[in-house]
Amino acid sequence: MAPVLQDARPERSLSTGSAAPYTGGQTIGVDRRWGEHVTGIQGGSPTLEMVAALAGVSRATVSRVVNNSPKVSPRVTDTVNDAIAALNYVPNRAARSLASRRTRTIALVMPESTARLFSDPFLASVTQGIALHLADTEYTLTMLIASDATPEKTQRYLLGGNVDGALVVSHHSGDHSLGEVSRTLPVVFGGRPLVEGTAATYFVDVDNYAGARAATEHLIGRGLRQHGTIAGPQDMPPGLDRLTGWRDALEARGLDHSFVEAGDFTPESGAAAMTRMLDRGIPLDALFVANDQMAAGVYSVLNERGLSIPGDIAVVGFDDNFFGATATPPLTTVRQPSNQLGAKMADVLVRVIEGRDVARVTMLPTELVVRGSTAV
Repeated sequence: MAPVLQDARPERSLSTGSAAPYTGGQTIGVDRRWGEHVTGIQGGSPTLEMVAALAGVSRATVSRVVNNSPKVSPRVTDTVNDAIAALNYVPNRAARSLASRRTRTIALVMPESTARLFSDPFLASVTQGIALHLADTEYTLTMLIASDATPEKTQRYLLGGNVDGALVVSHHSGDHSLGEVSRTLPVVFGGRPLVEGTAATYFVDVDNYAGARAATEHLIGRGLRQHGTIAGPQDMPPGLDRLTGWRDALEARGLDHSFVEAGDFTPESGAAAMTRMLDRGIPLDALFVANDQMAAGVYSVLNERGLSIPGDIAVVGFDDNFFGATATPPLTTVRQPSNQLGAKMADVLVRVIEGRDVARVTMLPTELVVRGSTAV
């Protein structure tokens, strides 16, 4: 165990002191029982030396406390922190970053449009999980909305020394610049990466295949025989894996798995796909929809066509966002731990940045939530 340093200078407690926070341009008052004053820089900001003088410790000890060193005793740490609070001192993290070559900044990269970013409950939940986890660390989160038109701009920023690592959510197989970035910068993908050159990259995913298969087996177990699906984008891991799970479940029972339409995970695309299926005259009694947003569009079209759920068509979604529980009838869906996904991504990236051991692949389970849309 590393030794705990006790500063050689006299210790003083500020816990009962009356010093007002430093606001610049004034002499800093100190508890009169100390019999002294520490004079601040007129019009400037409090410095490390001023904190050391007020706490009665060395400059090196203050630096250790600021950097969360375990080598300082709790009593000295409390004294220094009291001085920091009294002076309203803000550590110069820029200088610390230069010394350590760390920015203490993590980029969240979302290769999606702003419209989808701010309307998709899944992306919002993942982002919340990331932010909540990083709130308990020294890392700051910055968000990059990486459109198709600006991949080079995103790549330059990520490799320009601005961040220590990147989290990539909702990526597509065509996002080639992210593969190049991952060979230089620590990167954690949300979802199995499809980008070329990312075979050795860290990623956190939910078991999309197992979730889709369980949903389909649930429909089969209801005695339904005419199955269709509205799949997600086939250039994204969830779109591919959920379609494969659906197909494999039907194939294992000798059932037809040819009725497939695709959307882009938005309600509008779900409505359009459902319309195409109905207009083709496909005789469905069971439908697996690759996310709840598209399922919302499906509900709208079936209602317009006078078709009942589950009387005419039983429907299962994937996500378990707010739509599922409030829909009429409530939607049977596959729950994925999106908030936990974001938190785990952040945890893995911090560990990679700091050189700690961590598994390259983390897979989170899904859970089927049965509601009225598949009632017998």
